[in-house]
Amino acid sequence: MKKKSITTNSGCPVNHYEDSQSVGPRGPLLLQDFFLHEKLAQFNRERIPERVVHAKGSGAFGKFVVTHDITQYTRAKLFSKVGNECKMLLRFSTVGGEKGSADTERDPRGFALKFYTEDGNWDCVGNNTPVFFIKDPKKFPDFIHTQKRHPKTNCKSPTMMWDYWSLNPESLHQVMILMSDRGTPYGHRFMNGYGSHTFSLVNANNERVWVKFHFKSDQGIKNFNDAKAEEMKGKDPDFAQRDLVEAIERGEYPRWNMKIQVMNDEQAKAFPWNPFDLTKVWPHSDFPLIDVGYFELNEIPENYFQDIEQSAFAPANLIDGIGFSPDKMLQGRILAYPDAHRYRIGANYEQLPVNRCPFAVKNYHRDGAMRMDGNGGGNPNYYPNSFDDLHEDEAYKGQPYELESNIAGYFDRNENDNDHYSQPKALYEKVMSDRDRENLVSNIVGAMSGISGPKKDEIILRQLCHWFRCSEKLGMGIARGLGVDMNKLMEFMPSHS
Repeated sequence: MKKKSITTNSGCPVNHYEDSQSVGPRGPLLLQDFFLHEKLAQFNRERIPERVVHAKGSGAFGKFVVTHDITQYTRAKLFSKVGNECKMLLRFSTVGGEKGSADTERDPRGFALKFYTEDGNWDCVGNNTPVFFIKDPKKFPDFIHTQKRHPKTNCKSPTMMWDYWSLNPESLHQVMILMSDRGTPYGHRFMNGYGSHTFSLVNANNERVWVKFHFKSDQGIKNFNDAKAEEMKGKDPDFAQRDLVEAIERGEYPRWNMKIQVMNDEQAKAFPWNPFDLTKVWPHSDFPLIDVGYFELNEIPENYFQDIEQSAFAPANLIDGIGFSPDKMLQGRILAYPDAHRYRIGANYEQLPVNRCPFAVKNYHRDGAMRMDGNGGGNPNYYPNSFDDLHEDEAYKGQPYELESNIAGYFDRNENDNDHYSQPKALYEKVMSDRDRENLVSNIVGAMSGISGPKKDEIILRQLCHWFRCSEKLGMGIARGLGVDMNKLMEFMPSHS
């Protein structure tokens, strides 16, 4: 086979790849060795900023197949008939850790899906939990700061985390899930995914319903206990990545079944909680799961950086027939995610192959760094104009929904919105097994034992109040495990009720 020349980025063949040009064999280097400059400059720029959250990730391509008819709910072309399929990408991630952290950390897992459909790319960007820690996007930067490193010590701080959680009881539902064995899943293949937010579906008659997306693992659910997760962090910090790659290479393609919950406007108004509150679930007994289809992962990208590190998912990327809702966290993410991608990858990040819609993209956006699609050529860069035939498409007009108020402002929550305990109580008492409850207490005691400093007792007692309001049995188990003086707790609770 004929050998091929190494070249510079401009295509010029290189005759000395490892030797720099110098004045004599021992002399100084020459400024004119342009390939030395190119190699070092390119190397200096190999890293793009890592994601502020979800930095440690794994991913694979696959296919999505529609198996059930849901056209009564949505006119999205993807779901227009049973048997439809499209290529898709799924990226898993931990939330709080840096890119070099272990992927078996106790942490929620990101579950981000990109469907390459004929109507554009649809991104369903969720987690492996149906709820989240907070319900308002203004809280998000503060919450994430507590999951990162202390500004003084540059170390992770259990004190910061529990201080914040104890001061934000709306986090209790997610904290309980995180502290259960679901907080340390056995790799990526053995966990469910959720769109988490409430979205909307609109059918061909312009009728709208509210919807939640669920992705159920066909492999079943499998978790590490706390001790095994800690052991794996030291043994193989890339366990989940390795497990995913090796399974697909063996032909054991992991599969998830897509299901939806549906709620109409009347049900939303009668729901005991705000149905758009990200810290709450819709009970399956009232809103049963409806089958939609499945997806399987069958292709590991040839280059991780190109297709996974540069992949960009945004809740703003919806397709006709799927829409937004008044979910406050969703509304905040519509802005925050594309903004993060434009900072991290550049204004033209959606032209990268992994993010590019495989069908025609036509608009008047122009210029910016790394423009690689012809930049519109000599066509007009303004609208309206007399020279092209691009037009607004009335067929894709969004479905309006009625607002419950015409008063803009900052509002106190109603009584039910401040009920942060009923759903965690049901999770603890009705969903978890005896072993789950036992491990939950053990995990919480271990995590809260890391609280330190002059505010230690206050933070522990405040968080214990929340556990007791959720379940007296749970609170007692944690209090005993922490060796808390019950007299102090009884004195503390009335003033913090």
